[in-house]
Amino acid sequence: MFYICSDREFTGENRVLLAANMSGCGADGAYTANAFQTDSERIPNGKIRSNPPNKRIKRIPASHSAEAALSAKKQVTRLQPKVETAEVFQMAAEGGASYSRGPSQHALNRPVAPMSLAAVAPDPKYQVLKDVFGFDGFRPGQERVIDALLRGKHVLTVMPTGSGKSLCFQVPALVLGGLTVVVSPLLALMQDQVQALRLAGVAADTINSGQERDQNIAAWRRAVAGETRLLYLSPERLMTERMLAALAKLDVRLIAIDEAHCISQWGPAFRPEYQMLARLDAVFPNVPMVALTATADEVTRADIALQLFDNKVETFVLGFDRPNIHLKVEPKRNWHRQMLDFVERHKGQSGIVYCLSRKRTEEAAGLLREAGIRALAYHAGMDKDAREANQNTFMTEPGVVMAATIAFGMGIDKPDVRFVFHADLPGSLEAYYQEFGRAGRDGKPAEAHMLFGLADIRMRRMFIDEEASDDDRKRREHQRLGALLGYCEAATCRRQVLLRYFGEKSEPCGNCDACTAPVALVDGTAEARLILDAIRSTGARFGAAHVVDVLMGAANERIEKFGHGKLPAYGAGKGRKREDWQSLIRQLVAANALAIDIAGYGALTIADEGRRLMRGETTFNYRPTVQQKRAAKKEAKAAAAATLSDENTDLLDALKRLRLALAKQRGVAAYLIFSDRSLIDMAEKRPRDEAAFAGIHGVGAAKQKAFAKTFLEAIRAHGDGALDHV
Repeated sequence: MFYICSDREFTGENRVLLAANMSGCGADGAYTANAFQTDSERIPNGKIRSNPPNKRIKRIPASHSAEAALSAKKQVTRLQPKVETAEVFQMAAEGGASYSRGPSQHALNRPVAPMSLAAVAPDPKYQVLKDVFGFDGFRPGQERVIDALLRGKHVLTVMPTGSGKSLCFQVPALVLGGLTVVVSPLLALMQDQVQALRLAGVAADTINSGQERDQNIAAWRRAVAGETRLLYLSPERLMTERMLAALAKLDVRLIAIDEAHCISQWGPAFRPEYQMLARLDAVFPNVPMVALTATADEVTRADIALQLFDNKVETFVLGFDRPNIHLKVEPKRNWHRQMLDFVERHKGQSGIVYCLSRKRTEEAAGLLREAGIRALAYHAGMDKDAREANQNTFMTEPGVVMAATIAFGMGIDKPDVRFVFHADLPGSLEAYYQEFGRAGRDGKPAEAHMLFGLADIRMRRMFIDEEASDDDRKRREHQRLGALLGYCEAATCRRQVLLRYFGEKSEPCGNCDACTAPVALVDGTAEARLILDAIRSTGARFGAAHVVDVLMGAANERIEKFGHGKLPAYGAGKGRKREDWQSLIRQLVAANALAIDIAGYGALTIADEGRRLMRGETTFNYRPTVQQKRAAKKEAKAAAAATLSDENTDLLDALKRLRLALAKQRGVAAYLIFSDRSLIDMAEKRPRDEAAFAGIHGVGAAKQKAFAKTFLEAIRAHGDGALDHV
C-alpha cells in the first residue's frame, strides 16, 4: 500500500487521502493508464464514507502507480478545510480511524497499526525516474522544472546541451497521465526520442511526413484510444485547424515545445511556422506548457515568454557554462594542415569536424582517412541510408571522427565525444555554443577548437545578405555575427565573453587559450577612448558602421543629416584601416566596455568598463589583427584517463558489439539500446543476476525485461572466456 496526503505539498484547501494497491508491471511492460478508484468517496464533517461493496477496486500495477495517483485527483476524497492533513496523519499514528480495502471491510472506526510519515508514497516523479528511465536522481535544474509543471504552471527553461532537457517533460508526462503533445522541428529528432521511449517501455508515437500514411493513421488511433502517453508532432502538422480540433477532444495534459528559440524573430534560428504556436494557450487554456531550449539570450527569452505565455510563465535558466570543455580559437592559415595536426593529437578518440559546405565535408573526411584516421562524412546531400549508417557507426564504435555540416548533431547524445573542431566560422555564438556542446557530455575533459579567417567572415555576411528575410532580421544577424567575431578576437578569457553574451558573469576560467596561453597584447587605451567619445558625442544611438564612419571622416548622407561632421571625433581615426576600428569595437564589446542593442537597431552603448575607461580608471589592451606567429606551441596531448582495466575494456568492446547487433535486429540506433555509460557500468560492476542488472545506470523496467537475460549471458560468457564470438 502507499498513501498520498495533499495534492499541494500538504497545503491548500483540497487535501486528499489516497490508498492504492501496488503490484507488478503489466504483461506488455508498457507505461499506460488503468482505471482507478479510491476506497472513499467523501469526507463530510471529517468522517470518511467508504465505497459501497459493489464498487470494485482495481489493482494498479507499480509501473502505473504514478499516473494513477495523479488521475485519481479527479475522483478522490476531499477533506473539509477544517480537517487538517496533520490531523489525518495523527489519527493513523495513534491507531485511530482509517479505512481498509476489500468488499466486506468498509468500517472506518477500527484500530489499525500505527502509521508514520514514512508510509507516505514516494514522490511519483522519483518512481518514474527510477522505474522507467533507470536513474537514481535528477540532474541539476530538472526537478524544479518538473515540479512547476506538476503544479500546473507554464514553464520556460534554458538548459545547456546535454543536461537532460527531455526528461523535464517526459517525467511529468508519465506522472500526469493522459496525453502529452511534444512539438519538435526535426523528423530525425522525433524518431530518435520515440524509439528511446519505446525501449524504456513508454507508449510514445509520432505522426510525421517521413512515415507511411498507414503508420500515421495507426498512431492517431492509438492516441484517440488513450494508449499513447507522448505524441510527437511538427509545428506545421500540429497547427492545422483539423489537428487542433481533434486534439481538443482528447485528454491532453501537457504540451512541450522543444527548440523553443525558433519562435523568436530575435533568435538566430527563427522559423515562421513556430509563431503559430502562440495560439496553443487559447486552444488548451488549462493545459500547462513547457518551452525548452539550450540557446536563448535574454532578448530571445523575453520574446518567447511574451509570444507563448503572455509573460505568465516561470522561467528557469540553469546556466550555460560547460567548464570541462577547453575553448580555443586561432586564425585560419592552412585549414588542411591545422585540422590534421589537431585531430592527430586526438587519434583514437571520437570527435566532430564541422564544415560550412557539403563539398568541404567530403574533403575533410577524405583527408582524415588518408592520414589513417577513421573518418566519415554526414550532410543533407547524402543518401538517407548512407547518412543513417554513418551516424550509427559514429554512435556505436570508438575512435570515429565525423566530418559534417550543421545537419549533424541535433539530438545526438554520445557522451564520449572528446572534441569538436570548426574548420569554418559558425553562424553565431548561439550556433557555436550548441555545436561545441556536443563534446564532453560525460563530464570529462574535451576540446572546442575553431578556425576563422577573412574569407569566412565574407561568406557569412553574404549568407545573411542573401537570406530571404526582411531588413530587420538581416541587421540582427549581422550583429550576432559581430558578437561571434568579438569572441574570436577576445583578448581576455573566452568563457567570460561567451557567458556574458548569454547574461551570466564568471571569473576567468583557466581553461581557454586566452587564459592558458595568452597572446601578446597591445595597449589600445587611446583608440578605445576615441571610440567611446564618438559613441557619446553621437548620442549612443548608432551602430558600429556609423561610428567607424565618424572616426574615418566619411562623407555620406547620414553624417551630413545628423551634423556629425562637426564633432571633434570626426576624422580622428583616419590613421587606421576601417577593419582595425571594427575589430577594436568588437573587442570592446567582448571586454564589457560596450554593449549592443540586438533587439533594437544595433546601437552601441557604453557599458561599465567603458565608463571606467572614460574616467581614466583602467586601460584597454587588445589583440592585434595581424597574422599570429605560425610556430605556435603545440598543446600537450590530452591524457585520456584509463578508467577500465584491460579485462574490463575487452568486456566493454564485446558489449558494444552485442548492442550493435541488437540495434540492427530492431532497426534502431545502437545508443537507444543502452548508452555508453550504461555499458561501462556493466563492465565495471559485472552483474550476475537480474536484481544486480536492475542497478545498472539507465536500466528501467522495460529495458530490464527486454535485455537483462541477453546481456547477463554475455557478461557470464566473458567470465568463461567465451565472449570472442559475440
